Amino acid sequence: MNVGDAAERSGLPAKTIRYYEEIGLIRPARADNGYRDYSGDDVHRLAFLRRARNLGFSIDDCRQLMALYQDRDRASHDVREIAAAHVRAIEEKVRELQSMRATLQKLIHACHGDDRPDCPILDDMAGVVEDEKALQA
Repeated sequence: MNVGDAAERSGLPAKTIRYYEEIGLIRPARADNGYRDYSGDDVHRLAFLRRARNLGFSIDDCRQLMALYQDRDRASHDVREIAAAHVRAIEEKVRELQSMRATLQKLIHACHGDDRPDCPILDDMAGVVEDEKALQA
């Protein structure tokens, strides 16, 4: 099948499929005319990659997971470790996002939201601290 058919069946845009081929995640056969010729197995691998990417795995992680998926002698421990490392990275990102949310909520609360030009939100982004503001006054 051509890239359009593979895109429709895998749920990935054709551009993404071409990119995955460019970086070596997938290697479809070539027809006599040089066009890509995707098999059912290729579509299955593309769907695998779509799901892995939707779970937030990096391209490098996807490369490792794909290799493990295709290795029938794999140890499930190896797959589990990649997934566990990804969960740790997600948890760290969640902590960072919660910290950003708390900071922004504090700044929004400190902002009068009126017609005055002073703005604690912008001051914070500019790195202005209260002592500096007092010196400027």
